[in-house]
Amino acid sequence: MRCIINGEMIDLPAHIRTVAQLLQHFRIHEKIAIVEINANIIMKEKYEHTAIADGDRIEIVHFVGGG
Repeated sequence: MRCIINGEMIDLPAHIRTVAQLLQHFRIHEKIAIVEINANIIMKEKYEHTAIADGDRIEIVHFVGGG
């Protein structure tokens, strides 16, 4: 499946089908993140059940600590 993630066309492995799986793939599932698919913000409690489709435009914003 091909999606545009943060402005970059990315080929995702076939096993990634939900937002939760996508975040795990990029190892940001334990961080605070905001996910938007096709201009719709996805609530965190819906990550497990929100499907990703070929051609989706996905924006992921996560916060990084530091000083």
